[in-house]
Amino acid sequence: MTEYPNFNFTLLAKDRNTQARCGLIQTPHGSIETPNFIFCGTKAALKGVTTAQAKEAGVDIILSNTYHLLIQPGPDMVAAHGGLHKMMGWDGPMLTDSGGFQIFSLGHGGVAQEIKGRNRNQTPRTLKKIDEDGAVFRSYVDGTIHRLTPELSIDIQRKLGADLILVLDECTPFHTDRGYTARSMERSHRWELRSLKEFQRLHDGRQALYGIVQGGIYQDLRKESASFVANQPFFGQAIGGSLGGCKDQMHEVVAYATQYLHPERPTHLLGIGGLADIWNGVALGIDTFDCVHPTRLARHGGALVKPSLNDGKSHINLKNACYKDDYTPLDLECNKYSSNFSRAYIQYLLKANELLAGTLLTIHNMSFMMRLAREIRDSIKTNRFEEVRKEWLGY
Repeated sequence: MTEYPNFNFTLLAKDRNTQARCGLIQTPHGSIETPNFIFCGTKAALKGVTTAQAKEAGVDIILSNTYHLLIQPGPDMVAAHGGLHKMMGWDGPMLTDSGGFQIFSLGHGGVAQEIKGRNRNQTPRTLKKIDEDGAVFRSYVDGTIHRLTPELSIDIQRKLGADLILVLDECTPFHTDRGYTARSMERSHRWELRSLKEFQRLHDGRQALYGIVQGGIYQDLRKESASFVANQPFFGQAIGGSLGGCKDQMHEVVAYATQYLHPERPTHLLGIGGLADIWNGVALGIDTFDCVHPTRLARHGGALVKPSLNDGKSHINLKNACYKDDYTPLDLECNKYSSNFSRAYIQYLLKANELLAGTLLTIHNMSFMMRLAREIRDSIKTNRFEEVRKEWLGY
């Protein structure tokens, strides 16, 4: 049995009518109240803001990516800094993704059809081969050939030094047939066991390992994979891979998996960050989420808002002309730094191509997501989860 002496997950409260729950994840770099949202600093940088600004906005935990950091600057350079925390100037908890999703997106030429993807069909397919040993791919930076194996992924993540790390897995798109999905899931399980063995080999208590549930859109495969993950000595568990071609299917797939996972471990939903998806995920027992959506949206002029106050839409586009003479702050309920500035001013900054616009919107979106997480936690603790969900979403 693998022990995690410097880590702990404690359940603090449960909703009476759903699977929603509050918890506390303790790590060597601090504790995280759950449910919570993890912001993506994929390449060891939060786009548009410093880690100090993120902390001021209320951010509790940051994610970086093994695949991208393998490509550049390389794990040895990160290790020479003393790990991601010291290199980025961040003293809070961190999580690293193993690179499995990148194998998926490279291998299938983008995820335009996926509900958690975006159109990247213009991106060259750089994956050369997936086999039992791992994945061979060409660097998008300089064309060099790399092989990523379960053991190497763990070794890289050890050098990166994140608190929470993930096993290597393969993801498949929802349109993949059941036969390949099953074979891919079984290979991912073998990769997870190899990841676990390598993790145990040099385990020193500074990191904790998450397993990943695969199985595509197939209920029996999700049950098999969730049961497999629950029976291994992981600290936490994550739901990955294809979640379907529409929102309703995504909710069904997540529900398939959560009912077979370990009830006393933190559960993460990989790559999901829509407001309604977070509420629905929490109702199914998800503890943490990650997605690039809030920061990417900010770089394109978008500010997150409550759907119930915006005709069901979760953001406004400050590039629109209707905000030219709007002197109200971004969000009357948000007291963070970005809301000291008017919508009209931010629209002007966007039109003038001033970088400050993206920074202010990123700070706002971060603060907004942290307020969402706090209100979700409070609603669970006070048995008002469904009531507050309706207040946010309008339905």
